[in-house]
This record gives sequence, C-alpha cells and structure tokens, in this order.
Amino acid sequence: MGEPHVDQGLPARVLGEADLARIDASLAATDRLLAEGYPGDSGTRQPVHTVYVPADRFTPQLPAEWGAAALAAADEAGGLEALARRVGLTPVLAAEVAPRVEAKLRSEPIEDLRIDFEDGYLAPGKAAGLPGAAGDAEAIEDAEAVRAADSVAAALAAATEGTASTTPFVGIRFKCFEEPTRRRGLRTLELFVSRLAQTGALGALGDGLVLTLPKVTTVDQVKAMAFAADRLESALGLAPGRLGFEVQVETPQLIIGPDGTHPVAQLPHVADGRITAFHYGTYDYSASLQIAAAYQSMEHPAADFAKEVMQLAVAGTGIRLSDGSTNVLPLGDAAQREAAWELHARLVRRSLERGYYQGWDLHAHQLPTRYIATYAFYREGLEAATTRLRNYVNQTAGAVLDEPATARALAAFVLRGLQCGAVGADEVLASTALTELELTHLAHPRLAAATN
Repeated sequence: MGEPHVDQGLPARVLGEADLARIDASLAATDRLLAEGYPGDSGTRQPVHTVYVPADRFTPQLPAEWGAAALAAADEAGGLEALARRVGLTPVLAAEVAPRVEAKLRSEPIEDLRIDFEDGYLAPGKAAGLPGAAGDAEAIEDAEAVRAADSVAAALAAATEGTASTTPFVGIRFKCFEEPTRRRGLRTLELFVSRLAQTGALGALGDGLVLTLPKVTTVDQVKAMAFAADRLESALGLAPGRLGFEVQVETPQLIIGPDGTHPVAQLPHVADGRITAFHYGTYDYSASLQIAAAYQSMEHPAADFAKEVMQLAVAGTGIRLSDGSTNVLPLGDAAQREAAWELHARLVRRSLERGYYQGWDLHAHQLPTRYIATYAFYREGLEAATTRLRNYVNQTAGAVLDEPATARALAAFVLRGLQCGAVGADEVLASTALTELELTHLAHPRLAAATN
C-alpha cells in the first residue's frame, strides 16, 4: 500500500471575507479605543522635577537665584563631588556626575517651574480677618495673576536676548474646583492665560506652558476644567486643544470612588486628550487618610498604593506621572542638612526605580541632590542599556535576548538621560551608533510612523 498523499499547498480557507468583516466590525470600538485612548508617550521631553514657588515670590531672576543658592549650599558642604559621595555614590560615579550637575545648576537649574496660587500662596490681608480684607485679597490675587504672566513674558524675552536663563516648562497652580475656591481659581486661570496671550508669550511658550488643577476629587471636576480650557481657547483665538493641564491626585476619592470604581482611571478618557500629567500630592493625600504627620511621606505604603493605581490608570495613554515632595529641607546645622540631603537623594532614586521620572522640589538646596541622584541613576545604567540596544539594533547575540518592547524601554531610558543632561549625545552615538532622532523613534515607534 502506497504512502498517503500529502497536499503541499495551503489548507482550505475556513474564515471567509464575511467572517473577517464581522470580526472587524465587532472590534471597531476596541480599535478606536486603542488608537485614541492609548496613543502611547509622545516622545517629548519630560522634566525631572517641578519646583513650586508662591506666586508673590516669583520673579524672572528666580531660576538663576536658585541655581546660585544650590551651588553655594553644595560648596559649603565640601563641593558637589563630596556631596555625591556623602549621599551614596561611589568615588568614580561621583567624579562623573559632579561636573555635569554643576553645569546644570549654572545653565538650567529649574526644568519646570510652578507659580503657586494655591497652598503655597496667601494674598496679603486675607488672613487678617479684618473687614474688607477678603475683597482686598481678591484684588491682590487678580493683580498677582497678571504680574505672574508679565514676569513669565519678561523671562522669555530675557532668555531670547541672552541676558538671563529661563525654564523649559512654566505655569501656574490655581485654586481647586471645590465650591469655596472654584470661581477664584477660574478667575486666576483666566487672567494668567489671557495676559500671556495678550503679551504674545503664550505663543513663545509652546508646549512649555503647564497648568495645574489641584485637589481633584471627581471626574466632573476634570470635565469642568476641559470646558473652561475650551472656552478660553475659543475666546482667545487659540487652536483647539492648545491648553492642556495636569491633574493633582491628592484625594482618596479619586483613587476609589463611592461606587467602588477607580475614577482616576476614567480621567484620561474624559478630557479630549488635554491631560498632560498626574501629580501625586504627598501630604494632602496622607492627611486625608489620617496618617500622623510624622509618618506622611512619599514612601508610605498608602502612597505606594495610590501611585500604583495611578500608574495603571495612565499606562499607554501618554499621560506622564510625577511623584510628590519631601518637606524635610536641607536647612539648619551641618548634620541636619546632610540628613535631609541623604533622604532626598534616596527618595528621588526610589521614585526613578519605580517608574516615576519626575518629582517636586520645594527649596533651592534640594536641587543638588535632585540632579546628583537623577544623573547617577542614568549613568549607572547607561553601559548595560546601550550595549543591549546595540545588540538589538545590530541583531547581535548577547547575554540578554531582548524583545521589541524591552528595546523600546531601553531606548526610552537612554533618551530620558540624554534629555535631562545626565548623558551626552556623543556618548550615545559612540556606544549605539544611534542619533537622538533615531533613539526617539526606537523608543516611540508610533511617533516614528507619524513622521514618515
């Protein structure tokens, strides 16, 4: 008996065109959700920190003043290299990092500046409890909002002329949308944005304008902010979607709502793509859970839970994350300063390891350890990341077999280090043969597809 005949061609089709069309139709909503709701990261620069200053203390000279104060504090501690060793860096790494941090503090000490009209601001007279003080405070905040916009415009002009440095990102935090402060917050927002548009600074800022909505409790508050942004754009002749905003996650009701759902996960899909970032509010959130003041911190288990939910909520949406702050400042005697620097550097590193690439700084003396810890993070991982990237791009066998998703993560890691100044473009090119643009496209393939 002969061998059975084996057809060498393809098997007969089972799923016909009608079947495939039916599946396409059933998944059309899913396709739209993935394309519109989960576009991935834009590939643009994310600042490593946000500095908060009360609105009445902001001047165009503030970034340079903070940089000088940071360098002076480090010098008093024996210099940046000594400070780097003191907070845990090896002598070799400290020697690598210190000159880069010094250059950063001289040229761009603050990456993102928030002019604060909320917790960090109290209009003169408002706390006095005197007759007419509230009305005076309203007029003062009106004037401060306009002055803040004029100061931003002046800083931009000085930077253009080369007479001063400015920050890549700047904006305001206005009062929250709870009933007692809602209209005041909206008024400050309107004055600030309108004045920026009037002076021409709004166009000069581009994507560098950042608006922060604090103490969000419900999805409806974010929808209200999106409506306000839309109305401002229409009135000021701005392109639709021009005004994005950050959401501060600092209330437990946003993590778990009254119906048991996670309202924070709904936010990326209700604001027409306007939300740029979620910022964790360390102390308001902790206080809402009745955690004793001595134990309120960025590393409390309650904080980690909230931030893990936030991380899940924004995955794939393109919304960035920022950790909060420590209120333990490097002030006082030498021992107090050293302990505060060690704490700050450790917390910055902890956030970076957990995928939070941004945090808050509240004092100029925190800048040295912000950059020391951040630069050390990227430089420590640079050799391994670039080696794996080179092997992946060249399809060379190595000790680790990386998939495309891991290659994207490696490229994003190197790109972040490059954007903040921890790594040089020449180093990346020498070790991977990739330019910054090629690295960006490898980290963000949707961006590459959109530009081709």
